[in-house]
Amino acid sequence: MLDPVTRPPGSPALRCSRALLSPWSRLSLLAALLVTAATTVLLYEPQRLLAEGWPAQSSGAGAVVLFGLAYGVCTAAFVPRPILNLAAGALFGTQVGLVAAVSGTVLGAGISFTLGRLLGQDALRPLLRGRWLTAADGQLSRHGFRSMLAIRLFPGVPFAAANYCAAVSRMGYAPFLLATGLGSIPNTAAYVVAGSEAASPTSPAFLISTGFIVLSGLAAAVVAWRKRHGLRARATAAAPTSAPEPFRARPLETTGAGEPR
Repeated sequence: MLDPVTRPPGSPALRCSRALLSPWSRLSLLAALLVTAATTVLLYEPQRLLAEGWPAQSSGAGAVVLFGLAYGVCTAAFVPRPILNLAAGALFGTQVGLVAAVSGTVLGAGISFTLGRLLGQDALRPLLRGRWLTAADGQLSRHGFRSMLAIRLFPGVPFAAANYCAAVSRMGYAPFLLATGLGSIPNTAAYVVAGSEAASPTSPAFLISTGFIVLSGLAAAVVAWRKRHGLRARATAAAPTSAPEPFRARPLETTGAGEPR
């Protein structure tokens, strides 16, 4: 019986597999996926399909599940969430639309987080050398749930950017997804209500939801400004102090006769 042929450790197949699985190769794959997704969104505008071309035969729980899946995929492909939230309210009403939109939000965040963690973390973490980047990474790694909850409650950071920044940090899946689900409810609900009441723009529900959206945007600007100064203070505190001056020997004092004491 013939023995199996074993390739030496330095065989071309092994080197090729190592090159394909290297951190920078995976990061290149992630960049290619993101560029492809963004190009697809610009060319085909799938958000219009969700809002205008929704299958008429789909209804009930199946339609909600299908919309949630499509919402998650579109969110991971950089479709703006406000448009999808308005579509959820217009298609399903306030309560069911909110369930579909929040579920799709968590799904899209999970897809982006997984892609960033598997394909980008190993290559990008060694580049976190700036003071601001190090401070932001430390904040997300040590206080992941609290930081992500604040980001979702005050949507000053773009959704996709927050997902990939969290993926590069050491934040766990559970705090990230839980904070995303809870923190996205208020702002998502405002857009869903506005979408469900779009036919009557003078109704109290529409005016209240629109006012909440405006106020949350202003609050996000204030929180972002304060966080910026907080990160700057942490970065300054973490910066290495200046090196002490080298020791200089004191000159010997001499007596009147010119000899040292």
